[in-house]
Amino acid sequence: MKHLFQQGTGSRVLLLLHGTGGTERDLLPLAEIIDPAASVLSVRGNVLENGMPRFFKRLAEGVFDEKDLIFRTKELNAFLDDAAAEYGFNRNEVVAVGYSNGANIAASLLFHFEHSLKGAILHHPMVPRRGIDLPDSKSLPVFITAGKNDPICPASETEDLAQLLEGAGAAVSVHWETNGHMLSGTEVQAAAKWYKEHIG
Repeated sequence: MKHLFQQGTGSRVLLLLHGTGGTERDLLPLAEIIDPAASVLSVRGNVLENGMPRFFKRLAEGVFDEKDLIFRTKELNAFLDDAAAEYGFNRNEVVAVGYSNGANIAASLLFHFEHSLKGAILHHPMVPRRGIDLPDSKSLPVFITAGKNDPICPASETEDLAQLLEGAGAAVSVHWETNGHMLSGTEVQAAAKWYKEHIG
């Protein structure tokens, strides 16, 4: 997968996952705010939709191609294993930071692979899949930011996702704003504060 890696001074690795149409450079400023000491692994989605990079296909707005989602989630999980070996970081220290489509693939990792992430910051995610048993996420720290007036991701999606993750044992915090689907500075600051308190 196309990506960039920046070695940090700390043991944590921030996995950055962009939104639709983004690149591996989009979320780099977030890493500086959340944990300037962490190593950074920023990945570009392997799927193109009208020329725009994404992490998995969709059938329509808000309707995921479930078969492709499962395949791409496995692909990303395997990539993380390979990247850990290549760059020499601890695979168990990876914290995902995703926005929109990137948050969805990060959530999908939690839905499909136990111990795939040490924690996750999900900006404006949706429920990746319904009707499946989630792996044990005992005490896994997850921070979700959402817009009460988000036209792409309804508030009910956020509430359902939080409930499903909590049902698997995750420790979920939700931060609400009224900036639609936009990734705002205030929610990034809220994520940084949460990170320092729960992951450090």
